[in-house]
Amino acid sequence: MRSWDAPEVPEVSHRSDAVDDAVRLYDTASGQVRPVGPSEGTARMYVCGITPYDATHLGHAFTYLTFDLVNRQWRDLGLDVSFAQNVTDVDEPLLERAEETRRDWRELAAEQIELFRDDMEALRIIPPQHYVGAVESVGWVAKLVDGMRSSGAVYQIDDPEHPDWYFSCAAAPGFGDVSHLDRETMRRVFGENGGDPDRPGKRDPLDCLVWRFERPGEPSWDSRLGRGRPGWHIECTAIALRHLGPRIDVQGGGSDLAFPHHEMCAAEGAVAEHQPFADAYVHVGMVGLDGQKMSKSLGNLEFVSRLRARRVDPMAIRVALLGHHYRDDWEWTSGQLDEATRRLAEWRDGFAAAGAVDAGDVVDRLRRALRADLDVVAALGVLDAWAQASLAAEGTDPEAAALVASAVDALLGVRL
Repeated sequence: MRSWDAPEVPEVSHRSDAVDDAVRLYDTASGQVRPVGPSEGTARMYVCGITPYDATHLGHAFTYLTFDLVNRQWRDLGLDVSFAQNVTDVDEPLLERAEETRRDWRELAAEQIELFRDDMEALRIIPPQHYVGAVESVGWVAKLVDGMRSSGAVYQIDDPEHPDWYFSCAAAPGFGDVSHLDRETMRRVFGENGGDPDRPGKRDPLDCLVWRFERPGEPSWDSRLGRGRPGWHIECTAIALRHLGPRIDVQGGGSDLAFPHHEMCAAEGAVAEHQPFADAYVHVGMVGLDGQKMSKSLGNLEFVSRLRARRVDPMAIRVALLGHHYRDDWEWTSGQLDEATRRLAEWRDGFAAAGAVDAGDVVDRLRRALRADLDVVAALGVLDAWAQASLAAEGTDPEAAALVASAVDALLGVRL
């Protein structure tokens, strides 16, 4: 599956020994803000992608912008970044929406994937090198599941009509160490998020589906496991292992993915490779509208494409999203877009004025803020102060203004 076109990201010439040489993020598993990523070489990141049955809402955009910032900080440190993201282009929500709208599920998925690409390009999100659909991962999933059969980590349920395959959570050392939920809460959340804790015949209510046998009218594929299709969690595990290797630096997504999705991926990856799946699990807060988190099922959404259709500057949308720390839950209001538009205009005025301001100090403070758990609120404050100082300065320094603009582009993804 093709990714979207990459934005041009400038290299920031200014370097300083006064800035920490590591990106620090909050790791849900350890419960700490700590250095994430290698000191040299290649940083590996997997971010869970969309199920393409509707357009990109601002909750999606907030998540992908967050990991775009991580990508940009690593690149600024001189690291190579190997980045993979999936598209769940065959799953129950997509099939249900296709049936409701009397459309072919493949056509609906293709349409929504293309709209997602357009939104990501407009927001200047650096694309993943590996953008992989569930459909193209079917063979890898089947091979991964088949490889775990001999260890007893997967088993076939005793159901003559639908003898599906399940992953045994008891086979994974440290199951629960990502989300830190108690079993009662796990069982409840599992049932609320696509799991089937009450299905008869399972060894453990928390065991997750890895291969679903063919049902009438559903897409399916042949494999040594029987004709069927992958479960949700194993799809991401297989894609990450194939494209990023046996141990990645970050698995990321919304905070609603910590359990069951990331917990299950961690368990499956650890059993398959006999080592931890990821070094850190990074989660993004929920974006709300009308008092509840934005959700396709609730329909309380603001779409990136709708804002773009109203001729809103995509950079203003990006600045509005940057106005919130990635770990916070927050609620979208139209006033935030007005404030972001004003703020962006002031930054651009400061750049055009090219006032004589110490650009090196501005770049250092930007880097310091962003490497400290992506403190975007502090970073935006640095730029507000710079723009005001530039407008008030007596002399001009176009080279300094250009340095700040390149840093804002490279580190925050905002083009002035």
